Amino acid sequence: MYNNDVLKGIRINPVQKVQGEIQVPGDKSISHRAALFGGMAKGETHITNFLPGQDCLSTLECLQRLGVEWERRDTEVWIRGEGFEQWQEPQDILDVGNSGTTMRLFLGVLAGCPFSVTLTGDSSIRSRPMGRVTLPLQEMGARILGRQAGKYAPLTIQGDSLQGIDFHSPVASAQVKSAILLAGLKARGETTVTEPFLSRDHTERMLRGFGVPVISEANTAKIEGGAKLSSQEVSVPGDISSAAFFLVLGSLASKGELLIRNVGMNTTRTGILDALWQMGADIQVENEKEECGEPRANLRVRPAQLHGIDIGGEMIPRLIDEVPILAVAASMAKGVTTIRDAAELRVKETDRIQTVVQGLRSLGAEIQELSDGMQITGISQLRGGYASSHGDHRLAMAWAVAGLLSKEGVSLTGIEAAAVSFPDFLSLIDRITN
Repeated sequence: MYNNDVLKGIRINPVQKVQGEIQVPGDKSISHRAALFGGMAKGETHITNFLPGQDCLSTLECLQRLGVEWERRDTEVWIRGEGFEQWQEPQDILDVGNSGTTMRLFLGVLAGCPFSVTLTGDSSIRSRPMGRVTLPLQEMGARILGRQAGKYAPLTIQGDSLQGIDFHSPVASAQVKSAILLAGLKARGETTVTEPFLSRDHTERMLRGFGVPVISEANTAKIEGGAKLSSQEVSVPGDISSAAFFLVLGSLASKGELLIRNVGMNTTRTGILDALWQMGADIQVENEKEECGEPRANLRVRPAQLHGIDIGGEMIPRLIDEVPILAVAASMAKGVTTIRDAAELRVKETDRIQTVVQGLRSLGAEIQELSDGMQITGISQLRGGYASSHGDHRLAMAWAVAGLLSKEGVSLTGIEAAAVSFPDFLSLIDRITN
């Protein structure tokens, strides 16, 4: 399927058939929250199917610097929490690496802790906007210092007495919502967050599982200050964002059948399924069930002729992380696909509107950049060529799938970025294409 060259990167060769059964890694968003809430809770939290990707390991490492003890064996984690009231002031900065989730969620929790902490990350994190979190936290009473008045990392937060707020977020962002709700645990009175569209609700679901009453009404979530977390058993479902690469690969392969087991089916995350079904994909949902407050199922995918669709509005928060691989699907679908209302992509690990458009164009796609998205005119098959991940894990995997489906294959640099969310990506690709 591929040839590895240390100097030139990796060569992804075209395939015809995709066949087999796989299980994708644990959900990244849920793994982050399970670790963090376990560290905030009193008692031992046991997590199974934890994602051992670099982002989630950053969350564990930050907990350790705050005095939380944990043990990990592959995808199983035990966290021995004493309650976040017992967290200790770290002797060094908290380095979140490339993880925006770690940065923003910890800002929320630390806003009410009685000590000072400095958080930073890699060059990508230091260029990503944090004001959308720090400004409402400052409104609650948090003291935060950083570049451009606390809008960019590194950020130093001095925990203080907080007051609940009624916050109307200008963006539908689970990270923003979660940070404010977590700060609300330490605030006086009620904290309310209202979004223009409902973002993923893993925080609300899991807080309830840890014993915290959270009220959800339409696009609004409410929490009362003073609630305590109790340790839990957490089973993490497979990440639908990781499954998305295989859903597109299985849909556009010439032949074969692929079964993906134990995929998270939270409706705030299944926009990629809705989009692919609208495009004509042959994906069946099997063995639906719910564990630990999160629905999950097996997904069976077969080749199908896809066609273009229009995507925007409330669907965007439900598939924002899947836009790179969805764009690959659209590039080989019949007709035109337009993606709008996705300006949030410009402040991800890369400017994903610009990098997706440039990357696909270099592989032969007919694609135009829009201010808040892109327009793609499908062709029968991508030509192939050269591509770079730019250090972005979702681009690395999207270009690998593009190479498998192309005429000539793709020479890809930066595939190692996939380890952020999918350490075994290439081995699973090997399993179903050989």
